[in-house]
Amino acid sequence: MGLYGVMTTSVSGMSVQSDRMGTVADNIANINTTGYKAASTEFATLIAEGSVAEYVPGSVSTIARRMISQQGDFTYTKSPTDLAVSGNGFFMVQSDAGTPYLTRSGNFVPDQNGDLVNAAGFKLLGYNLLDGSSSSVVNSAAGLQVVSTSGLGMKATPSTSGTFGVNLPADAAASTSLPSANAAGADYAGKTSIVTYDNLGHQVTLDVYSAKLATPANTWEVTVYNAAGATNGGFPYSAGSQLSTTNVTFDGSTGAVTPATPPKTISFNIPNGASFSLDLSKMTQLAANYSPQTGAYAPSANGSPPTAVDRLEISEEGIVTAVYADGSRVDAFKIPLATVASPDNLTAISGNVYATNKNSGDLQLGQANDAGRGKIISGALESSTVDLASELTTMVQAQRNYTANSKVFQTGTELLDVLVNLVR
Repeated sequence: MGLYGVMTTSVSGMSVQSDRMGTVADNIANINTTGYKAASTEFATLIAEGSVAEYVPGSVSTIARRMISQQGDFTYTKSPTDLAVSGNGFFMVQSDAGTPYLTRSGNFVPDQNGDLVNAAGFKLLGYNLLDGSSSSVVNSAAGLQVVSTSGLGMKATPSTSGTFGVNLPADAAASTSLPSANAAGADYAGKTSIVTYDNLGHQVTLDVYSAKLATPANTWEVTVYNAAGATNGGFPYSAGSQLSTTNVTFDGSTGAVTPATPPKTISFNIPNGASFSLDLSKMTQLAANYSPQTGAYAPSANGSPPTAVDRLEISEEGIVTAVYADGSRVDAFKIPLATVASPDNLTAISGNVYATNKNSGDLQLGQANDAGRGKIISGALESSTVDLASELTTMVQAQRNYTANSKVFQTGTELLDVLVNLVR
């Protein structure tokens, strides 16, 4: 048993050093793999049964470990969809077969369908904020959807509010034919047009007329028309073009709109659009010509024509915001982070992803930047945790140990050959 035991033990020694070299080769090959966690080989003795007086050689076995919990350095990029986690959390991704996995590889880019996919082809998962499915299930991937830009195409924002800040001449004569009468030759002090948008993004131009009333004093009529109904650019307008009319009273000593609660507004419906409220409280009646104000009180309206997504922004909390060409912003997805009790025991799967098992514990989902999961960094990637100098040192050690074990095996075979020759 002695010589055979020596040879068996040396063979196991060479085998484990081969395993060690395998992890070194794997680490060096993945030194530039985003989010890769270095592997290591640990050894454990296998003791053969024997008596106190007799030593029976045993052998050695290997245990492969991945330092998944180790934080890698960050490499910053110019892409907002490149994501890294500073903390203990993992991104939830999905394979083409629909199986959910965990990963730290956050080099996501939109594919031909607009889905955010990393370099290994796994799709990023999150909660859709647009359809209301933002409630999370703590211990399951239920409710998660593929984060995609496909549903964030062109968007038109209908106008809902505006400001009408103009100065009305305090010394103007009273109108002899009010604009609200919609008759040719209407008499008014001023006209200002404002562009608004309907539900489809069409421009709807509003003609806003201001005319002074004879009584009561310091009172003006404000009338709004749809400019599309004008006859040769003016009165009379076609039937249905008058949208609303109201009276505004000013303080004769200050020229400001008489205080009212709520503030003075004129409300109506934009044709094929939303309910619209025009704020008249910033109007003035001063001894100057009719003129629109500038700055914050200038005549204006919200809303926008159809615009496409210009870029995505992703916050530390994982909120994916679509920023449109007109500057409008829509929160579209929320990216959760997953944690497990023992991340170093996760099962590694091809593609730099991980699956849970009984040793790692079940996943727990939650919001980024909360409860130790870490924050999401947009425009950054987590580098591989491989240290090249350490790997080269380990490689030299494995080589020498393999050689030493081979010498033991060679010596054992020589002794066995001597023993066999004794019979001859």
